[in-house]
Amino acid sequence: MKRSKHHFKFFQYVGDTPIVSTKIKILAVFITLILLSTFSTNLIAITLSQRKVIQLQNVVLVGKLTELFNTANSQKQIEAYSQDTQASLDALTQAAKKGFTEMDVNSVALAVRPNGMILFFASPNENVKWDMFSDKAALDKMDSTENKQGSLYFTGPDGYEYFGVYKFHETWFSYIIRANRVQDTNRAMFKVLGITVVLVLVMAIFFVFMGTKILDGLLSNIKNISMQLYDMQQSQTLKPINLEGAPNDDITYLAANFNSLSSTIDNLLKIFQKFVPANVVRKAHQDQIIKLEGKQCNLTILFSDIKSFTYRTEVLGNDIIGLLNVHYDSVIKKVNEHSGVIGSIIGDAILASYGIEDYSTSNKSYDAIKSAWEITAVTAELRNKMKIRREVLERERKLTESEERVYEAVMLDVGVGIDGGSVFYGNIGSFERMANTVIGDNVNSASRLEGLTRMYKVPVIVSEYIMNDAMKDPEAKARYVFYEIDTVQVKGKTEGVKIYFPLDKDCACPDWSYSLLNEKFEKFEAGLAAYYKGDWKSARRNFKLSKLAVADIFLERMGLKSAPAGWSGIWEITTK
Repeated sequence: MKRSKHHFKFFQYVGDTPIVSTKIKILAVFITLILLSTFSTNLIAITLSQRKVIQLQNVVLVGKLTELFNTANSQKQIEAYSQDTQASLDALTQAAKKGFTEMDVNSVALAVRPNGMILFFASPNENVKWDMFSDKAALDKMDSTENKQGSLYFTGPDGYEYFGVYKFHETWFSYIIRANRVQDTNRAMFKVLGITVVLVLVMAIFFVFMGTKILDGLLSNIKNISMQLYDMQQSQTLKPINLEGAPNDDITYLAANFNSLSSTIDNLLKIFQKFVPANVVRKAHQDQIIKLEGKQCNLTILFSDIKSFTYRTEVLGNDIIGLLNVHYDSVIKKVNEHSGVIGSIIGDAILASYGIEDYSTSNKSYDAIKSAWEITAVTAELRNKMKIRREVLERERKLTESEERVYEAVMLDVGVGIDGGSVFYGNIGSFERMANTVIGDNVNSASRLEGLTRMYKVPVIVSEYIMNDAMKDPEAKARYVFYEIDTVQVKGKTEGVKIYFPLDKDCACPDWSYSLLNEKFEKFEAGLAAYYKGDWKSARRNFKLSKLAVADIFLERMGLKSAPAGWSGIWEITTK
């Protein structure tokens, strides 16, 4: 007959298979083990105690035998004078009876000759009376011992087993024996064992009750873990199960394994995040899919490039990778610290976007400029370390030509260009291979502005859009002075754009100190204003007074000429 799943209320069934509660299994094993453990432990303890009792009993019997033996010596001397053997034996019997205690209920004391004849016999139990010693094997054993003394087990004429000690008395020509009934000793042991069994059962019942209560608390952990897993499923977020206060059982172990798996997945996400932006990782995890999609965003784009990279690669060879990693380790940290998202690393250049992260409330252009100056500062710090190392080496010897080339190659210098505006941001490619990127004219413009840092000999160049956007932030307005550098028409464009150098009043680079450069740039600005108006003579004078490297390009551009006819102030750049 097919079993109903409600056939027994004690079990739940999956088909015909009963589901036994984990608590019942644990209790069954717990009860069995605790009973076996307790009984075996106590039995061993009682057995060992019994051995000890026998040893102590042996010592007591030897002492009492010695007293009786000495009495036998005395009575033998008395018997020699009185010639009354029975009186001496009666005296020995009385002396033996006086040696019994309340514990010696069925003990015996006797003298037996090798043929089994008993000379005297004494016992506190009046019902115990022996006429002959019937255990011939015990007699043979006593007779075979070398010094005629020792201990032995024997069976009395009454059929009980005894344990005692003996010693041969030559003048009485008999073995004087002092013995206790083994049954009395065993009875005491069984009494202790019975009490132990009762105590074990009582304690087992108590501990089973306590174990049931404890298990109820321990297994409540399952519900806690299940609820957390349910919450994770509903929220679609992967996070470790909170095991605070959880017991160290197999359920907690499973939860810990889940946490380990969760940690592994989290590590994979972090590895994934090293190759793609963090926001893409979060969205992929949330949607469980990466889509080919994008949208128009108003972003700030930072482009940073290492100058003279080809030369450095030729000199350093494979070692350029190590140098790049040292450089990018600092650069990427600075970008991330200011809410920037690394879009791509292209050899010696990085592209970063600001304003992508929804949680960021700071001014994106201000963040980009801060990153630009910190990139400049860490690169300058790296160069300074190289200088110090060179000075240390040159104290010992002059650098070789090869070492000079390596030194020049590791003296990294970067340029940073920043522009912004409306760009396309998203995933492009195919479902087999895709990339997260930003596309737009302003992205290309940031790259071109970085290229202009080489021409104008400044570390950072920004567009007019960046200046206007950053100046909306009061902190940026107080911290930076935006000096106009030029109005240029880059290749591929039909209109001129103003470019700016944002000098940081808090700059950590000594070469770009505000106190050192502000007055010089004011002269440069005056020269630039005259340059735009076509008053190149006045422009040359102010450019020379500024003593700035950026002014040299204008002096070279103007030469000794006057401004051309129809001069608009826009300089067309024919290279990228």
